[in-house]
Amino acid sequence: MIRLGVVGCGQRISGMIRHCFRKEAPDLRVVGIVDPDEEGARGRLEECDRADAVFYKTLAGMVKKAKLDALAIGTRCNLHASYAVQAARYDIPLFLEKPVAVSMQQAVALERAFERSKCRVVVSFPLRVTPLCRLAREYVEKGAVGSPQHVAAVNAVPYGTCYWEEGYRNYAVTQGLFLQKATHDFDYLMYLVGSPIVRVAAMAARGRVFGGKKKAGLVCSRCREADACPESPRNRRRNHSGGSLADHPCLFGRDCGTPETGMNEDSSSALIEFASGMHGTYWQVFFARRDAAARGARISGYHGTLEFDWYRNDLKHVRHHAPFTDTVKAGEGMSHFGGDSELAADFISVIRGKGEARTPIRTGIQSAYACLAAKQSAETGRFVNVRQVGG
Repeated sequence: MIRLGVVGCGQRISGMIRHCFRKEAPDLRVVGIVDPDEEGARGRLEECDRADAVFYKTLAGMVKKAKLDALAIGTRCNLHASYAVQAARYDIPLFLEKPVAVSMQQAVALERAFERSKCRVVVSFPLRVTPLCRLAREYVEKGAVGSPQHVAAVNAVPYGTCYWEEGYRNYAVTQGLFLQKATHDFDYLMYLVGSPIVRVAAMAARGRVFGGKKKAGLVCSRCREADACPESPRNRRRNHSGGSLADHPCLFGRDCGTPETGMNEDSSSALIEFASGMHGTYWQVFFARRDAAARGARISGYHGTLEFDWYRNDLKHVRHHAPFTDTVKAGEGMSHFGGDSELAADFISVIRGKGEARTPIRTGIQSAYACLAAKQSAETGRFVNVRQVGG
């Protein structure tokens, strides 16, 4: 039996345990939990875990008493780093949710904590390990485009309303959507082209679409404009536009924050430079809906262009100097496009001492450094050099 300890037993980590970890290891059991919301955490446990799971006040107390084989950290984003720094003291495999840090102070502390740590980490970066991204990397390595010279990546998020109507709207927790969302994308881009991001110039738009002057605490059921508002449950249902169909907080309220006090961005863009000398662009939009969904990249070189998109679930290779274009379709219906099951397989292999993580702590920290540089650039209007792990 694999004895798992969980710090922050929220929806994401409980879903990974139920649908991914346990498929790889049916004998996995949650035996210890650190979470102030015991009732909520216990309600998210499967029946097989409820009898044996013990709640602890601290991570140190859980490690001391629960005889753990592995740890998983799924707290709110601003707490990932502090608990991971504590976990670095122990030789226990760790599954760590992203972003691994939301400030430079946290990221540096995390890097220092793991410099000599024996703790083996799987960072929750599913995009890097998806079959589609790995296939794209194989094409690049085999010279499908020649030497990569440019990359253009997109993330048009069709479920972006969650960043204004759920707990993600709390800017003190997220520190913006470069850290919350682009951390995935910057990571897979560095993997894809085999080079770290070294410089960023970024822009962000805040308060132009979401947020506004509606009173704090307003929900649809108490709003006089709900019949006309496209974000009301009734109109979302009619328009098939996505988002919560339950009564939810107003996306146009003062409690979404302001550009001055801090709030998530409606959209953001970045110009990125890699250590190899190539450069590219990245943009993310959070008000896209339905068929406007897009997430993927186009890599260009002298000999060809390679393009893939997770929502289309395909990869296209255009040969520049021959009359051939190939399109490859990927499998359907996989969580995070198949990446979550790959992460679970890595984590169970690490626990059993049979494999290494493809998303180790270094990848999480390097992506955080790139995202923090983008955030700083958007705030200052300047190019920002990206701190390098080990630098």
